[in-house]
Amino acid sequence: MKKTENILRNYIQKKKCTLLAIGPMSKNIVDSTVELSNTYEIPLMLIASRRQIDSQDHGSGYVNNWSTKEFSNYVKKKDKKNNIILCRDHGGPWQNNIENNLNINDAMKSAKKSYKSDIINDFQIIHIDPSINKNKTQSVNSILEKIFELYEFCYEISKKYKKKILFEIGTEEQVSGLSTLEDIKYWISRVINFCNQNKIPQPFFIVTQTGTKVLELENVGAFDSDIRVKDQLPIEIQIPKIIEFAEKNNFFIKEHNADYLSDDALKWHPRLSIHAANVAPEFGTTETISLIELMNRCNMKNEKEHFLEIAYNSNKWKKWMIKDSYSNDYKKSIICGHYVFADDKVVELKNKLNNELKFKNIDMNNYLKDSIKKAIKRYLYPFKII
Repeated sequence: MKKTENILRNYIQKKKCTLLAIGPMSKNIVDSTVELSNTYEIPLMLIASRRQIDSQDHGSGYVNNWSTKEFSNYVKKKDKKNNIILCRDHGGPWQNNIENNLNINDAMKSAKKSYKSDIINDFQIIHIDPSINKNKTQSVNSILEKIFELYEFCYEISKKYKKKILFEIGTEEQVSGLSTLEDIKYWISRVINFCNQNKIPQPFFIVTQTGTKVLELENVGAFDSDIRVKDQLPIEIQIPKIIEFAEKNNFFIKEHNADYLSDDALKWHPRLSIHAANVAPEFGTTETISLIELMNRCNMKNEKEHFLEIAYNSNKWKKWMIKDSYSNDYKKSIICGHYVFADDKVVELKNKLNNELKFKNIDMNNYLKDSIKKAIKRYLYPFKII
């Protein structure tokens, strides 16, 4: 793990890069990420949410029906140059739908069981996020107490199984504005005190709201907007202040929800010294759109409509919608198409498409991966990773 930590520090501090963390929304996205990291010999993080990939005891996940163990083994076997960093994204209670009916004590026990599987199966960065609460509201101090409980548990498990891990802390909420310097100071001071008292290494990343928010197929946050947010300092003033304080205390900041930002906004990330950024749904919609393009090329209208219907009926689009949205059903299906790639009926449709494409000398998965790689490279270059 020291090697992993040193590699990340080198890219952040010496190469002045913004590291990229990629959501494993599908097998093709995982393959594309591994192949790019090995081709360019760069570190890339694969950030698996619990709904995407979880332990077998938790029902695995919607991505290729992989359990934590299966996913880890697959990536380690494919990653010939050991450039991929396996990460748990948004671990914590109620982060898997299987826990929806559990009380807080049982949900915490379930989250710990999931974390244990992560650590045993060589996940290297563990994100602790207990922000989901069935009562809808909870105080910052309540969230921090849950973080500390989960943090200590994961650290003890890592020692027991002789696994060295890094930690990421921070909450899931997407907001259009920024974290305040006062918020970050309070979080960091509480975390430092906890780590010092318990003789536990402090986190590597702290999640910071930088004005990014993903809805539908766009980033609606303040980062990419010409309009200033009322009562907030401009991004180019506020973010450097937060980063300066974080670095002074040996923390790196992690931005979530960087999807769909403009090319110009991406170039500002290393200029502002944003240390790392998460991107996930954009790559899923990229693959979905490319899949539909292939169906159109093969005149598979009925199959395309069936796929769109399956995606729409999953209702996974609902969490991504802008209030009072005018988006049609087609767009809603595009937004959530990647959620159903492992559905048996969709797998059957894709197999039929692949057979049709062979007559055109097109390999379906290579075509889809080329589209995904192009989308990932849109971040790699402005982030100065390559």
